[in-house]
Amino acid sequence: MALMKFIKSKLVPSIAILFAFILSGCGMFLDKHVVWEYEEPKTFPVLRAIGYAPIEAQPGDSIEIKNIMAMRASKLDAYRELTEQVYGQQIQGKSEVKNLVSSDDKLRSKVSGVIRGAKIVKVYPVGGTYATELELDMKLVHELYQINTRSRTIKRVDYY
Repeated sequence: MALMKFIKSKLVPSIAILFAFILSGCGMFLDKHVVWEYEEPKTFPVLRAIGYAPIEAQPGDSIEIKNIMAMRASKLDAYRELTEQVYGQQIQGKSEVKNLVSSDDKLRSKVSGVIRGAKIVKVYPVGGTYATELELDMKLVHELYQINTRSRTIKRVDYY
């Protein structure tokens, strides 16, 4: 009699709880099929940047070499400007104080990123410098990105 009372009071509810956990866990093992939907941005801006480089400060023995080096340097400066527009700029600052007097202030900026699809619009001399104008059409960048990776959202999920 005591055994039956024990079974009814302890074992049956324990088995019922265990059975409920087992059944609820089965839902986790169902396979699913996800259907994705592509979303294209509504607008694509065109970014522009101008880079400058002094001609006389460039290394080289002749003015022709200095001009070529200034053109290259102005192109790199324009790319740096575009990279800053796309990815932003990281700023680091440091100040030292000795005897309650500021002794050393340092400020650093860093730009890092990959620019694809930029077009050189114009390269021209301005006084003693060279200027390079670049243009980055974000629609072209988007298309280049789509070649490698398609952004997507969940359209539908089917469980079976």
